[in-house]
Amino acid sequence: MRYRIIHSTHYTYSKPVSSCYNIAHLSPRNHRGQTCLSSVLEVEPGAAILREQEDYFGNRQAFFNVQRSHESLTVKATSEVEINPVGSLLDTAYSTAWDEIHAYLMLSTNIEDLNSRYFLLESPYIKVDPAIHDYASKSFPAGRPVVEAVHDLMQRIYHDFTYDPNFTTIATPLTEVLEHRKGVCQDFAHLAIACLISHNIPARYVSGYLETLPPPGKEKLQGADASHAWFSVYVPELGWVDFDPTNNQVPIDRHITTAWGRDYGDVTPLKGVIFGGGEKHLLDVSVDVLALDR
Repeated sequence: MRYRIIHSTHYTYSKPVSSCYNIAHLSPRNHRGQTCLSSVLEVEPGAAILREQEDYFGNRQAFFNVQRSHESLTVKATSEVEINPVGSLLDTAYSTAWDEIHAYLMLSTNIEDLNSRYFLLESPYIKVDPAIHDYASKSFPAGRPVVEAVHDLMQRIYHDFTYDPNFTTIATPLTEVLEHRKGVCQDFAHLAIACLISHNIPARYVSGYLETLPPPGKEKLQGADASHAWFSVYVPELGWVDFDPTNNQVPIDRHITTAWGRDYGDVTPLKGVIFGGGEKHLLDVSVDVLALDR
């Protein structure tokens, strides 16, 4: 399956901005089952500096600087990717219990196992709390196969929480998300990761896109898609396995990965600093995920 993703961000400022410095994670990365065929980043007004580099996690990261005065900024990323599904790893017979993984990883010298240990740690947006550990524990009885346990956790978050884009901000603590059982995709991904690392299971945050389908008989609205987030758990011998608690899905061929890291802060689609701009800024974001061969 081939997709074209158009992600456009437009800022309008109440006063001129003299210059700005920005980092973008908008170019899909290559990984098992996904190949980025092309990706172009356009900045208006033109950037004095625009370069791509690889960040700590191997993601494609663009840095750009606009040095002319401007009252609006448009950043448009156009990418094409090819998804070759490798099938659901849930179909793989894997009986290792979740409570055996930590001891295994502490002794292993395999490079992938060693790298996964970085994702056992807390991060700025993910803090382990007794209430989060207790919530997760229902999915993790002693001896339960790890993939089965994580799948159960994903399903519980989907059924227990309400998607509410007006309840949280990126700064809302996970304890508040858990208490009120409301949030958005990044909250649910952060919560799942906190649940997993509280049980000594490596987990990471994944940023990208999900192809949405219109209701039967309706046309897809332009710009109606959005950035999406889910999580990945590390399973020795299997590797990283993705789970989407917002939609109760195991990603196979409709999820497009842009970047992964510890949490949202590592892979924010677009962030930066501006000089000037006044007190009021307007932000408009539109995303289109288009299947090219359906």
